[in-house]
Amino acid sequence: MRATGPAVAIGLLTLWCSACKSGPDYQKPAVGAPPEYRGLPPEGAGQTEAVSFGDQKWWDAFQDEVLRDLIQTAVTQNYDVRIAAARILQAQALLGITTADQLPSVSANASAAKVQTPDTALGPGGKSNAFQVGLSLAWELDFWGKFRRATESAQAVLLSQEWAQRQVLSSLVSDVANAYFQLRELDLELEISRETLASRKNSLGLIQTLADHGATSLLDVRQAEQLVFGAGAAIPDLEQRIEQQENLISVLLGQNPGGIARGLKLVDQPHPLDVPAGLPSCLLERRPDVLQAEQQLVAANAQIGVAEANYFPQISLTAAGGYQSFALSSLFTGPAALWSLGGNLLQPVFEGGRIRSGVRLAEARTEEAVLAYQRTVQLAFRDVADALVGYRKSQEVRSQLEQLANSAGEATKLSNMRYRGGATSYLEVLDSETRFFVAQLSLAQAHLRELQSLVQIYRSFGGGWEP
Repeated sequence: MRATGPAVAIGLLTLWCSACKSGPDYQKPAVGAPPEYRGLPPEGAGQTEAVSFGDQKWWDAFQDEVLRDLIQTAVTQNYDVRIAAARILQAQALLGITTADQLPSVSANASAAKVQTPDTALGPGGKSNAFQVGLSLAWELDFWGKFRRATESAQAVLLSQEWAQRQVLSSLVSDVANAYFQLRELDLELEISRETLASRKNSLGLIQTLADHGATSLLDVRQAEQLVFGAGAAIPDLEQRIEQQENLISVLLGQNPGGIARGLKLVDQPHPLDVPAGLPSCLLERRPDVLQAEQQLVAANAQIGVAEANYFPQISLTAAGGYQSFALSSLFTGPAALWSLGGNLLQPVFEGGRIRSGVRLAEARTEEAVLAYQRTVQLAFRDVADALVGYRKSQEVRSQLEQLANSAGEATKLSNMRYRGGATSYLEVLDSETRFFVAQLSLAQAHLRELQSLVQIYRSFGGGWEP
């Protein structure tokens, strides 16, 4: 069937309107991605593999089954994650509201009235009925793309909220892992303190026996008591910190304070010696905070078009139709039909600089979003560099402290042998025992820092946001 003239005109008008948009189209700003990450070990410099540690799912990155269960519970129940999900629903609703501005608004109406008119010189008054039903349509044509730019902005806001939720997930996975490793480190310190206390109590008993038989002085007894009391004082402090750490993890899980299950010991937690870093350019496509900042920039850029569209006339169509009658029985019959069709054009003439200032405001906000995006990218590369060098150096520190603890343990054995052989005073035992205890606690803390550095690497690579 051959198209009529008006149909062709309407089709061309629709195509022209859809192609016309005010404001600049989004262009991704340039960022200076380094050719490789700083902080890589010398043998890893210049690597070109695209896969990074952050590409692993969190249930593959952490091998402790109890930790996996804790993370799964947190992902499901944590309030920050649920708040982020609610914000996504809000953004979806706002997108629906904004999209609706592009469509005609149609409303139905119905009315019934009883009218009393007074007597006049023209004739007597009386009572009458009035009935009316109808439909009305109002449609502001989006010639300049104002509503389409607003929809583009709302879509970007929705995407930014989705990436914000993924950032919350990534942070939550890291927070739970860090808190769990901290808990296991405190457990290790408590175990060391209790073993040390038991050993020192045995030593005190032996020295007390020697003193009772005149084989040693009361000073040695008092020095041995100092060792016992020092180890004993550490235990309640550690018990307090352990319970508080359990409370922290419980809140991360979205639960009331309570006990936390334990899995592998701190020193048995599996972790790689080296982690694949991947390509720096891939980081910009994975980190949730970078992608969130980019979508915020897209939203701000689209608002420039919304502001510029106010320079142009607003063109709207209105239509109404229905039936009106003084008798309900004849409302849909006879000459009761009525209709109207009209158009309206509103062109701003003088706004006192309001429109120009609105455009400048949108442009300034976009410039701020560009700078925020570039800063986020820069901070992302810094996070990776800090994490890589932190993990490598924490391994070196842990290795040295292992040797220190072994040496201090041997020194403690030798000093006890020398004391029992009468070759030295108990002061030497006191010093070596103290050094060994401190070395053991320092080694436990070094194991923790190594695991926390691994968690930091995983988080800096953008890992952990997969649900």
